[in-house]
This record gives sequence, C-alpha cells and structure tokens, in this order.
Amino acid sequence: MSGPLLLPTWEQLEATHPHVVATMRAYLAQVACVLRPGSVTGADLALRSFTTYLAAEHPALQRVRDIDRPHIEGFKPWLAARPGQNKARVTPATIAHRLGTLRVFFTRIDEWGWDDAPPRVPMFLGDVPRQHHALPKALDDPTAAKLLRAAQADRRMLVGVTVEFLLRTGLRVGEYTALAADAVVLIGDTHWLHVPVGKLHEDRYLPLHPRIVELVNAYRTAHVPTGHPLLLPRENGKALDRHTVTRFINRAGSTAGLGHIHPHQLRHTLATQAINRGMSIEAIAAMLGHKSLDMTLVYAKIANRTVAEEYFTVAEKVEALYAQPAQLPAEDLGPNMARLNREHHRMLGNGYCVRPKTMDCQYENICESCTFFQTTIEFRPTLLAQRADACAKGQTRRAEIYDNLITGLDTTEAS
Repeated sequence: MSGPLLLPTWEQLEATHPHVVATMRAYLAQVACVLRPGSVTGADLALRSFTTYLAAEHPALQRVRDIDRPHIEGFKPWLAARPGQNKARVTPATIAHRLGTLRVFFTRIDEWGWDDAPPRVPMFLGDVPRQHHALPKALDDPTAAKLLRAAQADRRMLVGVTVEFLLRTGLRVGEYTALAADAVVLIGDTHWLHVPVGKLHEDRYLPLHPRIVELVNAYRTAHVPTGHPLLLPRENGKALDRHTVTRFINRAGSTAGLGHIHPHQLRHTLATQAINRGMSIEAIAAMLGHKSLDMTLVYAKIANRTVAEEYFTVAEKVEALYAQPAQLPAEDLGPNMARLNREHHRMLGNGYCVRPKTMDCQYENICESCTFFQTTIEFRPTLLAQRADACAKGQTRRAEIYDNLITGLDTTEAS
C-alpha cells in the first residue's frame, strides 16, 4: 500500500486489472511530458484511487472502454467515504481534485482517439463538486504595520530582513530562499530583483524599494562571506527553508501580539495594498509572477473601485436620514449646504479630495487614481499641463489617467 490514502501500488492493481492499469500508466507517461512532477503525482493518486474502486467493486471490468455512468456514480460515494490523511474522511478539496482529474483523463483519451477510450466521456462537469474560493487572507494595514515594527525590533537581524523583504516584494517563500547572490541588479538609477525560474517556470524582475536594498547590503556585510552563492543565507551560511521563514514571521507576530501568520499571507498583503492604492491588475500580475490574469483578478474583489465610489456617493445622501437636522431657516438651506460641502472637500492642485475626514490616507501622492478624487472644469488647464508632462517623460500609464480625467470633464461640459 502507498500514498496518503493507503492505496495499492500499480503493480498490485495490475494483478487483477492489467489492461486498465496499462492505459492509465500510459496516460500518466504522456502528461508527465508537460506537467510538473507534483501535478503528475496528484494525477497518479486520482487514477489509482479510481482503479482501486474498480478492483473492489467491479472485478469483472477489464477495459477502460467499458467504463460507463454506473461506475462513476458508484465511485463518488465510495471516494467520499474513504479515510483521509489524519482525518476520518477525505476533504472536499481532495474529492474535487480526484474527480476533476478523472474527468480530464477521460476527456483527453477521447480527444487523442485512443482505442481504449469509452464510446462517450462518462463524466460531466456536474460530477465535480464546486469549491468555495475564499478571498486571500491578507493582513489589514494596522496588523501589517505591527508585524513589521516587531520584526524590525527583533535582536536577530535576519528576522527583520525576512519579514520586510516578503512584505515589500510579495515573493513566494521558495523564491525568497533561492535568491542568488547576484539577484539584486542596478538598471539605470533603480535597483531590481531578479527572481529566477520557479513555480510557474518563468523568471521576472521586480523593482526594489531602497529600504530593501539597504537591509540586504547591511545583512550581507555583517553575516555573508564573499563568494557565498545565496543572497540571504542564515548566519552560519546554510540556506533558509520555508519552516525557518515561517518561524521568523511568527516570532515577530508573537511579539506583536498577533495570531499564527502563514508566509503566503504576506504575499496577499502586498497585492491587497497595491490594488487598494490604485495599482493596475496587469502590474500586480507581473509583480507576483502570475502566468494568467485569472490568478490576479481575485484581488479585484477586494478593491472594487466602482462599488466604493458609488457607495460613498450614496452614503453622503443617506447620511441625512440618520443625522440630526440642523435648525436653519428655510431660505438658508441652500447656501449652508454649499458651505458644508466646501468644508468637507479638501482642495488639491488639480481637483478635490472628498475622502471622509475620519478615514486616514497615507498615499496622498497618487490622488488622481483614488476613489475619493474629484475634479471640475476649472482645473482643466492644470490637468492638460500634467498630461503633457507625463507624455514628455514617456509615462504612458500616468498620461492615460489624465486623458480619462480630461475626457470626463469634456463630456460633462458638453452635456
């Protein structure tokens, strides 16, 4: 027996179902050419699980091409009743993975025209249970700040370096621990971090915050001998691993009075901070090394700017339902309301900030991308000058922001 579900080996299953085993192992050999080893292992477990079921419940079935709906419908409750790793039952995620992998197997051998493929694919999309996709568990701003302050104050320098590095770059732990000594490069007047080929088989460059450059240089000067192949090894020269990184993070978290923190939460934290401050989905995808925008779009659910803008617009109107009405003469209502609005709006160089005074803002240098930024036709000359400056400097993204603002003003004026 082998595997977390104590499944028989292929050799054991071959004794009773040689033809089924031959087809499935041929399939695994094919997918091994294009999938990562971990994915092939997952497919192996799923197919062995199904073959184990056939051996137990349908010993007379000898060919994959003879598998039909009754076999699938019997497999689902059989799988759900199986013991899991350290659990009484397999988890819903495991069930979804096993059934999804089995469905792909039948679909692929049908597409490939294999002789042993069933006359029709015996599984449907509805056979695979839908998973609950929770939003990424990011740290909120106050919690992230507490964690960072505690890490910076830790007597072991590497704790502070590790936590701040992950919070400011969003690297996966495996990417962080594998950084080569020459990973920090200077291009123009900006330091960049070369992240090597990793989980998605792609490497990338990230702009590095000057604070990170200082931390890395200070740590390497104090603890890393010349010629060491890694950028940030332990003080004894050995490579960091994910367990040590997790301990570092939770050491700082414990000092800050926080609960358990998973290293990946720091990656989610940076992405959430970035999208809430106006960074584009495309830029976040490039920063995180996502191969598809679908992987990044989950963060858009955290910062839906249209919802936020419309909510606060309506909230100002609804607020009158709950606030105590001011005792003002009827003829003064108009001028007084105008005065109150003027006091609430804070004038900027090219528009107004309508952020409620109770809400803090630490990013006042990107006002044009903020939900609370509003402008009027009187600021059109300033916006035109800012667009011209952006174009002259080749700042395409910045120029687009001003284009949209100016177009909006022109449309409003025309109407």
